[in-house]
Amino acid sequence: MNRNHLLSLVKLAWYSATYFLILLLMSHLFSCKPQRELPTVAVLDIEKYVGTWHEIARLPNRFERGLTCVTAEYSLKENGKIRVKNKGFNADKNKWKEATGTAWIPDSQFPGQLRVRFFWPFAGDYYVIYVDEAYRLALVGDPARDYLWILSKDPNPEKERYDELVSLAKKLGFATENLAEVKRECE
Repeated sequence: MNRNHLLSLVKLAWYSATYFLILLLMSHLFSCKPQRELPTVAVLDIEKYVGTWHEIARLPNRFERGLTCVTAEYSLKENGKIRVKNKGFNADKNKWKEATGTAWIPDSQFPGQLRVRFFWPFAGDYYVIYVDEAYRLALVGDPARDYLWILSKDPNPEKERYDELVSLAKKLGFATENLAEVKRECE
C-alpha cells in the first residue's frame, strides 16, 4: 500500500467520523422534547425533606414497571448531597428491587430544582413542585412532564389532599389521566 493511498483512507475515515458525529448531534437536537418551564418550590428545607416517602401515585415509567409498595428514602450525606434509596416490590418476581443514588441542588437560587443520579454519567431532573408546610406531602416531576410522583410520608394520605395535587399537576400540563395509584400493601 503506497503512502498516498494510506493518506486517502485516513482522510476518508476522518470525514466519515466527522459526518457521523454531526448527524448524531443533529438527530439529538431535533429529537429532544422541548422543555417548558415548571414552577418549583422557592424554599426547600432538606433537613425536613429527608426521611422515608411513600409513592402514592406516578406516571408510568420503565424503571418502576410492575413495582408496588414503592418508597424513597432520603438522607443527608457528609458532602451536603442527598442519598436516595428507592425500593419497590416486584410481585411477578416475588422480590424487592432497590436502587441507590445521589441527588443535589445544582443552583442554590432554585432549591426545588434538583438533579438525581443512579448511575454515572446519567442524571435526571427531580423538581419539587409542591411540598406542604409539615413536609408530609409532595409533588415531584420533571420539566418535560414525562415523570410525576405524588409522595407522602404517610402511606395513606387524605383523599382530598391527593385530589388537590392531581389537580395542580393537571394545571401544570401533566397527563394526569395516566396517573397510576401505587399499591401500598405488600405483606
